[in-house]
Amino acid sequence: MSEIASILPLIERLQMDGITLIMIEHRLRELFQVANRIMVLNFGEKVTEGAPDEVMANARVKEVYFGSEEAEEVMEYA
Repeated sequence: MSEIASILPLIERLQMDGITLIMIEHRLRELFQVANRIMVLNFGEKVTEGAPDEVMANARVKEVYFGSEEAEEVMEYA
């Protein structure tokens, strides 16, 4: 189990208490379980920001995060 998966219940309780958290995570499945808003950076430059479904639909995000050739296939599992 990843570290983020093991602390998801704690993160969810903090959110219910109105506490804002900033996370840096590369495991999308776990991140999307708790994230209300996502910012994608590529070499320190902001690519996009928004709700998880909006971010994942962004063509530039697919290209920089997954590579242009396998993006569609990988997105099915994210």
